[in-house]
Amino acid sequence: MPDVDVAVIGSGFGGSVAALRLSEKGYRVRVLEAGRRFEDDDFAKTSWDVRRYLWAPGIGCHGVQRIHRLPHVMILAGAGVGGGSLNYANTLYEPGAAFFADPQWPADVRWQDELSPHYATAKRMLGVVEHYPHTGPVERIMRGAAADLGVEDSFRKAPVGVFLGMPGVTVPDPYFDGAGPARTGCTLCGNCMVGCRVGAKNTLMKNYLALAERQGAIIEPMRTVTDVREHPSGGFVVTTQRSGAWFRRDRRTLHAEQVVFAAGTWGTQQLLHRMRASDALPALSGALGRLTRTNSEALDGAVAARVPESAGLADGVAITTSFHVDERTHVENVRYGPGSNLMGALATVLVPGDRGLLRRFGAVVGRVLRHPIRQLRLASLHRWSERGIIALVMQTADNSLTLSLRRRFGRRVLTSAQGHGEPNPTHLPQAHAAVEAIARRMQAETGVRSEARGSWPEVFGIPLTAHFLGGAVISDSPEQGVIDAYHRVWGYPGLHIVDGSAVPANPGVNPSLTITALAERALAHWPERGDRDTRPAQR
Repeated sequence: MPDVDVAVIGSGFGGSVAALRLSEKGYRVRVLEAGRRFEDDDFAKTSWDVRRYLWAPGIGCHGVQRIHRLPHVMILAGAGVGGGSLNYANTLYEPGAAFFADPQWPADVRWQDELSPHYATAKRMLGVVEHYPHTGPVERIMRGAAADLGVEDSFRKAPVGVFLGMPGVTVPDPYFDGAGPARTGCTLCGNCMVGCRVGAKNTLMKNYLALAERQGAIIEPMRTVTDVREHPSGGFVVTTQRSGAWFRRDRRTLHAEQVVFAAGTWGTQQLLHRMRASDALPALSGALGRLTRTNSEALDGAVAARVPESAGLADGVAITTSFHVDERTHVENVRYGPGSNLMGALATVLVPGDRGLLRRFGAVVGRVLRHPIRQLRLASLHRWSERGIIALVMQTADNSLTLSLRRRFGRRVLTSAQGHGEPNPTHLPQAHAAVEAIARRMQAETGVRSEARGSWPEVFGIPLTAHFLGGAVISDSPEQGVIDAYHRVWGYPGLHIVDGSAVPANPGVNPSLTITALAERALAHWPERGDRDTRPAQR
């Protein structure tokens, strides 16, 4: 007899839905999470506490922020029990019609209509406040920038997954009739993406995972899955080891009747590629790695040369507003709280992206030589989060990468190549226009000289993304993708994928709500334990 009915690999937005909904249906569920478990007081106070902020377990860093690099993109992702909800910006937009019009979606389902009730469930579970209620200097700057670009009618306050309540006041669970944990009102400290020490952020440990554990699900932190293969008597053998261990890896095996992959796009793709290459899962679709998406994203910003007096640029939740530069380009303001200045090391001069590497690098050097004192002040990390606004720019453009494995230093690692559609962009002209408008409005608002800024990865032709998606996408057939319309892996109907790697197109907005809604739909079709499965058999 299998040890468990379902092994869930990962505990982010998809894995947490699987843990709760399958536990409610009577399945014995084990969640295997590579990251550590955090209580509110365990999060870093600022991003400079790298051991509790960054994820690099091999050198003793067990924080919430993963950073990965491919030839065509640098990726920011989450780590820990609760996955990306621990360090995401609490931003829960529903994508527009363009996302659902992508031809990759299985044709026999009207996806926007089909997912509508599941978006509603996801919003209720994640505690979405549809419009951030506060207005400060950053919100005024963003509205002004939108007006200057002629798109003020697209400006809106962001939907956020935060318990606003009374600042700093703890109350019994306000969401689930007392079944969830007590909650504390948001203090607008700005450190959502470092980890909410207040207890206001609606992380998955405050909703799905807390409720799943009450239903009997078991969560094992610090367990990295290294192998998944079929068991001779049915089901699958899942092998894990202690995360980051150089020695004494404490390898264990778990026999599960079914397996849900929910390790995030990077984790799920890496594991599946290795399982196919090692013949552990040889029948995996050849479409694995195709249609890997970056949300056509850029991270630029604007920064003042010194901290404006009483400006309050760092006060608020991480993302509070957005506007559209054009019909497919969405811009959001992003902030870190006071003291969390580490990510400022990625920022530099905004350079024209249509030039070659030498000319881009020369533009940085030229700007520094022409204005050395000003550039030194702008580049300083001292109180960086209190001097600037990050602009997160996303598009619904149809561009993609194709991921595969290559050998590096004797190990198989992921690499990338340009894929279907337009080339994955190395820069976004719309982003540059937006941050230049934001910088002008910032200077007008604060009275302090401000300048648009880019990033060092962008100088080297490598964009940044916080929303790495696709590569194991939903499809009509194994020739077109990796999973069917019910998120079952083609050729292995006992394997399922319910994380960002299943998303087939660029949503152009933060994808967390969409991942949650897709998972809710997929799990709604599972039978109760012991009942007949009414889903159609794979073709």
